[in-house]
Amino acid sequence: MRPTAILGIGQTHIGEQWDKSLREIGGDAAFAAMQDAGVETVDALFVGNMLSSTVSQQSQLGAFFSDWIGLWGQEAVKVEAACASGAAALRSALIAVAAGEIDSALVIGVEKMTDKIGRDVASALAAASDADYELDQGISFVGLNALIMRRYMHEFGWEHKDFAPFAINAHANAMHNPFARLHEEVTLEQFERSAMVAAPINLLDASPIGDGAAAVVVVPAEKVAAAANKPKVVIAGSAAATDTIAIHSRRDPLFLSAAYASSKRAYEMAGISPDDVDIFELHDAFTIMAALALEACGFAERGQGVRLGLDGRISPTGDRPICARGGLKARGHPVGATGVYQIVELVQQLRGECGATQVEDARIGMAQNIGGSGATIFTHILRVER
Repeated sequence: MRPTAILGIGQTHIGEQWDKSLREIGGDAAFAAMQDAGVETVDALFVGNMLSSTVSQQSQLGAFFSDWIGLWGQEAVKVEAACASGAAALRSALIAVAAGEIDSALVIGVEKMTDKIGRDVASALAAASDADYELDQGISFVGLNALIMRRYMHEFGWEHKDFAPFAINAHANAMHNPFARLHEEVTLEQFERSAMVAAPINLLDASPIGDGAAAVVVVPAEKVAAAANKPKVVIAGSAAATDTIAIHSRRDPLFLSAAYASSKRAYEMAGISPDDVDIFELHDAFTIMAALALEACGFAERGQGVRLGLDGRISPTGDRPICARGGLKARGHPVGATGVYQIVELVQQLRGECGATQVEDARIGMAQNIGGSGATIFTHILRVER
């Protein structure tokens, strides 16, 4: 298997894009990535998306976008893994390139979520849970995460306010990201007074949905020459793992075993340990998921993920920076696109393009994208070679 690299990146602003269709949003990100890469065509297209068939009534996204972009004749497919669809599409692309089947791939993560009313979107998102034992019992996706958070607080003695630093950090970082949905800083007082959604999860514990797309161009690493203004960013590690789709079937519902397994394999592939990671773009769909991811990936002991936030270690100037462009919490969570946004943001960090939220001397970045409540998890590690 030959090494792979990210040659180009592109993204759109996340929000309620009433004036743009699904094809335009995805196309804008794709054209931006291809322009950044300096290419006019690629050998294959992989589209990460979860909801197009239910929310936009559009399937066949491979052909849909290849037609719009002008990649007629090339291989093109949609890849679905719930909220991890973006990372799943990236892994499919890099495996194809690494195997030598193709020499270039365009990956688009795209989602158009605001064309339907809230309850319809919530119902579509809930399809990522177990239809027989969770969805049919009437529990929402937020409710499932609320149950996990309540049990975590009970087991390890934390209070709800202790999760506030995850939201505060994300919002502070998003202030400097022009593509982020939320550009409002939050305080501890605002966090504590925020409206309850599903106790103990309140509005500031949860990430907002939105319309958006991100894209990357993947090529063999040997074909990328580091330029003076664009360092070479290689994919040093990539792994995926699964757990039971229903939370009640897990051996330990407070431990993301798929995050542990995929990060362990990615670390081994990259030849690093957690201590070598300079920036971690984790899947903070809810603040509890940030704590669990930090623990499963070796950045904190069991039950102590919250402590990293309380001790001020997760900011861009801390020793465990996370979500330096706002994360899902403030950048926004257009579900099928999120995993590709994470990769785009890591590339920006490794190129030194993040301004006020730039992590100093960042050389190794890790992104982790979660599907469902932890059932499908992809971990990617990027390394800059100057």
